[in-house]
Parts: sequence; structure tokens; C-alpha cells
Amino acid sequence: MCIRDRFRRILVEPKFNLLKQQQALLQTENVIVEFPENGINAIAKVTAQVNSSAQNIGARRLHSIIETIMDDFSFDTQQFEGKTVVIDEAHVMSKTKSMLETVDLSKYLI
Repeated sequence: MCIRDRFRRILVEPKFNLLKQQQALLQTENVIVEFPENGINAIAKVTAQVNSSAQNIGARRLHSIIETIMDDFSFDTQQFEGKTVVIDEAHVMSKTKSMLETVDLSKYLI
């Protein structure tokens, strides 16, 4: 099993996983959050890529990635009140683009 698949399992298998926590958090503000399969896969993929190009902090990286992709919805909940937001692959990739472009050069120094 590759690391991306492990991250995906962490996102979906625990009873109170990070995605369900985000859904519950925003539901208190009357915002419905959906994570389709392609969005979940993209989160796992980006997490693996960022860990490989920057400091590898393992599954803790999932939290920072999710925080990044949920930023707009978390801080402007009034704008999304009564709406459904879909966190699909396109959204994940657009929000994490800068993270994927930034390479930690310190890991190449002797």
C-alpha cells in the first residue's frame, strides 16, 4: 500500500475522521460540506507530494492541507450559510497549488 493510500484511509476510516470533523464544524453555521471521492483522493495525493518535497511530518500534514482548503469556508461562513460546498479535486488543487510549487531546498543541503 502506497503512502497516498494510507493517507486516504486516515481520511475516511476513523469514526470521527478529519473530514467528518470539518463537516460537523461547518454544519453549526448551516453550511453543508461534501467531499466527493476525487476530492478525498486529491487531499491524500497532495499530502503525500508535499511531505516528499518538504519536511515529512507524516499524517499531521493532512490537518494543514485540510485547513488550507477549508480556509475560505471557515472564515466567511456567512457567505456560504444555507449552501452546500463541494470540496472536489479542482478545489483542492487550486488551494494547494502554492504548496506544491514550494520545495524545501534545505533537505538538499549537506
